Amino acid sequence: MLDIKIEKTSSPKAKPQKGEPLGFGHIFTDHMFIMNYTEGKGWYDARIVPYGDLTLSPAAMVFHYGQEMFEGLKAYKGVDGKNYLFRPDMNAKRTNATNDRLCIPQLPEEDFVQAVKAVVEVDKDWIPEEEGTSLYIRPFIIATDAFLGVAPSKTYLFMIILSPSGAYYASGLAPVGIWIEDDYVRAVKGGMGFAKTGGNYAASLAAQVKAHDDGYSQVLWLDGVERKYIEEVGAMNIFFKIDGKIVTPMLNGSILPGITRDSVINLCKHWGMEVEERRISVDELLEAQKNGKLEEVFGTGTAAVISPVGKLRYKYDVMEINGGVIGEVSQKIYDTVTGIQWGKIDDPFGWRVEVK
Repeated sequence: MLDIKIEKTSSPKAKPQKGEPLGFGHIFTDHMFIMNYTEGKGWYDARIVPYGDLTLSPAAMVFHYGQEMFEGLKAYKGVDGKNYLFRPDMNAKRTNATNDRLCIPQLPEEDFVQAVKAVVEVDKDWIPEEEGTSLYIRPFIIATDAFLGVAPSKTYLFMIILSPSGAYYASGLAPVGIWIEDDYVRAVKGGMGFAKTGGNYAASLAAQVKAHDDGYSQVLWLDGVERKYIEEVGAMNIFFKIDGKIVTPMLNGSILPGITRDSVINLCKHWGMEVEERRISVDELLEAQKNGKLEEVFGTGTAAVISPVGKLRYKYDVMEINGGVIGEVSQKIYDTVTGIQWGKIDDPFGWRVEVK
């Protein structure tokens, strides 16, 4: 168990007023968690301190070689007044899977969860209470050695910052348009596609700009080899309801193993729905749309939870989905996941974790 030292701020910031638009990722709370790592010593000096800027050497390896990772989860104000997390153990496991790929030292899973709970407890008054809002939690690790050489760093910082947030998309649950990218690729098997690291997101920016310029909210990536199999959206995993079945791309080393993705698969199976994790080609989607079998499309992720898709563009084809309105399954999944997160309904899976 970590011995976490706590230094409270002497200058607390004004909290957002009830009803004030929060956006996503713009506002930060009063405190942050920090812990150091040095090779031969391990992780040490766990502390919660006032939120503030960092001082790093211009030669810090994170700036030059991209050795960093991050996670994302949320804290919720339950209808019973209690504060909850959603499956933080899964974020801890995924942290170490990313760390392995990036040669970052393993972080004990119980320490990850304890650190998240501790900093949320200190800033619990920042958890917004309005419907659809949450406290976004961003844990991350950066390499800090001041060394211009391509090798794993010998020192790191593990940090957690918090941001009260509204809906990820300003449109809420209104179906979005998705651009299926046919030029750039994001990741390939054997690369870092399954890891939660900034380089994956930097690789997505050029296509994202192109999609936005044409009026689409997100980019849906194809595989980097054959360029025909669906992988994931920039900030989400993707699901299709095809002829009554729930279909999602299988994890293959280039797709992020989303925690909301896993939750949706478990929910659908729990409801007795047929779920297939397999390869899905863009040609199969076009054929399903042509035959009237592409019934729903939705993305899943921590930030957006569920994002229904009303339109898919591929080259010169535009597929309209479910008349541009949210589908029955998408709505049921959203209501159930958020119902568990906010303590509105029973949690038969043990996913809801109280912050005491």
